[in-house]
Amino acid sequence: MVPAMSITLAAVSRYPVKGLAPDTMAHALLAVDEGLPFDRRWAIAHATSAADPGNPVWLPKANFLNLAKDEKLAQLGASFDEATRMLTLLRKGKQVARGRLDDMTGRALLVQFLSAFMGDGPRGRLRIVEAPAEASFTDVEPNWLSIINLASVTDIERVARQPIQPQRFRGNLLIDGADPWVERDWVGKRIRVGNAVVEGMQIIGRCAATEVNPETAERDINLPLTLRRGYGHYHCGLYVRVVEPGEIAQGGSLEVLG
Repeated sequence: MVPAMSITLAAVSRYPVKGLAPDTMAHALLAVDEGLPFDRRWAIAHATSAADPGNPVWLPKANFLNLAKDEKLAQLGASFDEATRMLTLLRKGKQVARGRLDDMTGRALLVQFLSAFMGDGPRGRLRIVEAPAEASFTDVEPNWLSIINLASVTDIERVARQPIQPQRFRGNLLIDGADPWVERDWVGKRIRVGNAVVEGMQIIGRCAATEVNPETAERDINLPLTLRRGYGHYHCGLYVRVVEPGEIAQGGSLEVLG
């Protein structure tokens, strides 16, 4: 057994539509080899995307609007109702669009707003597409969850000499109480989160999406370069795979089993 640290689950977040704002969850049920329910279930495809609604397959993020190229998306808030699949888009706290993601008319209403909001440009005609069954449009093809260690983010602030919002890393599970960067040692180890068990799969390399301030929607720091200069790598976070099902909840415990 690895010596116990008092680690807690500070937040649980999913991103029903890739590139848009998170939906914070008080609790969630994890299933083996699956991510959070409805995490990256949908994505906004552009004109040159290879996404085929008639034959949905996992595709890399270049096929969709994403913060690495489309930072204006960070101006939008979002609210998701799991029971109805209703997505509400907000701007400056006010509703600007609303539609069901599992309904053609609902998606059309959302796309109508998004097309006007994003404006004309090389991305072309937009459409909302759904991931294949039991899959998601995460940045890696396996159905993994991402863990972000808040202590590591705090240490990046020390190097960057400016506040770094944890939301820049768009993680599913934010943890508190661990030592900075200890998650880098968890690859290949099993970790109990609430009643579930996950396995560390790989540390997460960071791209230009982290440059975007989630509060201002502006690119205010080159985080990949900051990481490279400060640490000799461009990583922050850990991908994990669910190996034993169970319930997790905000405020719950996390224990490295070894």
